Amino acid sequence: MTAARISAPASAPQPGLRERKKLKTRLAIRDATYRLIREQGYEATTVEQIAEAAEVSPSTVFRYFPTKEDIVLTDEFDPLLETQLRERPADEPIVESLRIVLRRAVSFGFAEEPEISRLRTKLMTEVPAVRSRMLESMSVTGGILCRVIAERTGRDPGDLEVRAFAMGLIGALTETAAYWAERDHEDDLPALVDRTLDVLTAGFAGPADVGGRA
Repeated sequence: MTAARISAPASAPQPGLRERKKLKTRLAIRDATYRLIREQGYEATTVEQIAEAAEVSPSTVFRYFPTKEDIVLTDEFDPLLETQLRERPADEPIVESLRIVLRRAVSFGFAEEPEISRLRTKLMTEVPAVRSRMLESMSVTGGILCRVIAERTGRDPGDLEVRAFAMGLIGALTETAAYWAERDHEDDLPALVDRTLDVLTAGFAGPADVGGRA
């Protein structure tokens, strides 16, 4: 997902020691990466520098993240996206479930890590390698959405309509993040998500609707 994390439910089982250590290492690598990028730029930041700053070996960095771009893009959102969508009422329209979960995600992510949210979307917009990798990784989140949408609507995950809506949403949210970054992050991100969902569900009406929601 583009610029957000989502908090785990309070009732969720707590991870064991091994999982906590792995998460700590992942976060140390990510934090070191963002710090170095802020200081010297994306291109100048190497995996060797990241490893040294995170106090791990380069091989450990690659074990957690296949590429430097993955360090920037990977978050803990996808598994929790699926969980929280399934926790919504079964009779709730899927678009409203998506609206609630996505608004919660972007609001939480920006509140917790505002500088990282801005930096991530800036890199997604300005660095071709990051944007390319992001487009490659869309299929994972798209697959999750297809499963949830199919379950909610009684359709097959492979149906064209299910796939078109799921991947259309992923593409639209990517453009929402780019729009936010291009306007120097001045807009309210949850409101932009609302506008995006409105366009996907109601259609584009042309000049009369320019500006979207207030």
